[in-house]
Amino acid sequence: MITVESLTKRYGRFMALRGISFQAESGEILGFLGPNGAGKTTTMRILTGYMPPTSGRASVAGYDVFTDSLEVRKRVGYLPETVPLYPDMTVHGYVKYVAELRGVPHAASRADDVLRIVGMHTRRDSLIRNISKGMRQRVGLAQALVHDPQVLILDEPTIGLDPRQTLEVRDLVRSLGRTHTIMFSTHILSEAEQVCDRVAIIHRGELVAIDKPETLRDQLQKGARLFVRVGKAESAETVRKTLQNVTGVASVTVLNDGFSVEARRGVDVRPRLASVIISAGWELLELRPLAMSLEDIFLELTVREGADERL
Repeated sequence: MITVESLTKRYGRFMALRGISFQAESGEILGFLGPNGAGKTTTMRILTGYMPPTSGRASVAGYDVFTDSLEVRKRVGYLPETVPLYPDMTVHGYVKYVAELRGVPHAASRADDVLRIVGMHTRRDSLIRNISKGMRQRVGLAQALVHDPQVLILDEPTIGLDPRQTLEVRDLVRSLGRTHTIMFSTHILSEAEQVCDRVAIIHRGELVAIDKPETLRDQLQKGARLFVRVGKAESAETVRKTLQNVTGVASVTVLNDGFSVEARRGVDVRPRLASVIISAGWELLELRPLAMSLEDIFLELTVREGADERL
């Protein structure tokens, strides 16, 4: 549904995108992750026809975003980071106005339909200036949906929302993912893990990884990671050094009230860890798998890329 091939974008001497390539399949929610200035918004603006690339190709639903820009715009709903709202219009009046601009038949009834989808129909007559930021995000989603696009491109849709509003928008995006292809930009890594089918990580204009979070974990995690918590120990450093000396253990780090133990690939160190802890006279309070988080993956990839550049 979305295809990007060797896409580059140059602003003068600055390269915002450096030949990135990826695909988003029909019915998929693709998370687009990266620090500020990584190139996320530039990519989204190219895909929505707001700006041309310097080189490379991008297509949506089979239409080239440069040569068939109008056809692409018919098939894409875009929610930019700053939602384009008119504060003196009513909720329904604004969505109806956008529908009319897009040539949607029966604009008033279609506006009612999408306001029901985003949970804003009961506030249809409210002035936009009088509704909360979370509600404004929902109205922004309504304008992106009003022409029934195949693809939704959402740039930081939960930024600035309180926890309850954030959960509501996430649930809405998940439900929309059942009938739309969605590209979802976010800084919140746990959010991408909860909402997205796959994640693409971009750093300094380059795509450094794209896959399911669990697949990225398998690729980056050298061996099994375990969480160990003990009692009646002399000190955390004593425990760390003892566990570090267990055969098959690659590294041990202090983690909150316990320890993160990484084993060498293919080695099950749990029996030896338990034996050493009991032999030392300590209490084994907890021993469980510790999955690599999406935040760990993000830091591993972006920090590693930065280190490689300095070599």
